Amino acid sequence: MTTELQLPEPLHVRLDGADIATYVWGPPEGRECLGDVVFCHGTPWSALVWSGLATHLGSAYRVHLWDLPGYGRSTQDPSVPVDLESQMSRFARLLRHWGLDRPHVLAHDIGGAVALGAHLSHGSEFASLCLWDIVTLDPWGSPFFRLVADHAEVFEELPPALHAALVKEYIAGAAYAPLSAGTLDALSRPWLGTRGQRAFYRQIASLRPEHTRPVADRLSEVRCAVHLGWGERDPWIPVEQAARLKESLPGTVTLLTLPDVGHLAPVEAPSLVTGAVSAWLGLGIPADTLGRSLRSPECLETSDGRSGPMTGCPPINHRLRR
Repeated sequence: MTTELQLPEPLHVRLDGADIATYVWGPPEGRECLGDVVFCHGTPWSALVWSGLATHLGSAYRVHLWDLPGYGRSTQDPSVPVDLESQMSRFARLLRHWGLDRPHVLAHDIGGAVALGAHLSHGSEFASLCLWDIVTLDPWGSPFFRLVADHAEVFEELPPALHAALVKEYIAGAAYAPLSAGTLDALSRPWLGTRGQRAFYRQIASLRPEHTRPVADRLSEVRCAVHLGWGERDPWIPVEQAARLKESLPGTVTLLTLPDVGHLAPVEAPSLVTGAVSAWLGLGIPADTLGRSLRSPECLETSDGRSGPMTGCPPINHRLRR
């Protein structure tokens, strides 16, 4: 089940010549704020994929979302680099701009590589990392992805109608169940028009596995608690990668896999992801929100091989600190 996606108007921040769309809000006045949560999206998405979860957490936390340059409502200026190394350093600078000290970070797809790169290569410290279907370990990138990367200039010249159909089909292919027409329109909108079309193929051409390998080589150096979430039907990054990633990370790493969910878990299964993340943060979720929704307790595994229901996990402040 998918829900319609929406965010408030962004506040634009300029860093290193890049105009970045940001979205920040928190609990209403008079209500305690439990801390900061930062969201990183992947490709070809935008902060919209996190809108439902951010709305939920924003009642207790100050939430920070951003569209990576090249994506969403951030700049699509071709002079602004959109490779992963640039996005990693940019994220570290954005965290400093926000004045954040050890926020919780949730990341999806290449957003996981961006967050890990900011942490491992640029000194950003996190209270915890919650990573969903992330791009980090080889192999990644479908044959279509590599075809586009090698011939971006050809795809940039496609007739607009053909390009629009290709983008929507590509986005739809990430999910296990059909996405609603409204969701498809919202996710594809930034990539339409002359500038959007060129930006779509340019960002694909800029993403290379050689930019994630240094991150993968240093996974054992992660300095915070980590939770992994994955769609069991992810057609882009098979769930088997989740087990490999878990073994590569230090400490007690929890892994939640969602049955009948593809690559877009925050959009495909918003209630399950909201329940899992809320439990991870220690907010306390009623059993009928999460426990009855998961296939079985075996959906959750820890790095030492134990398994159990997500609602039985201790809150984040009781977890491993490094």
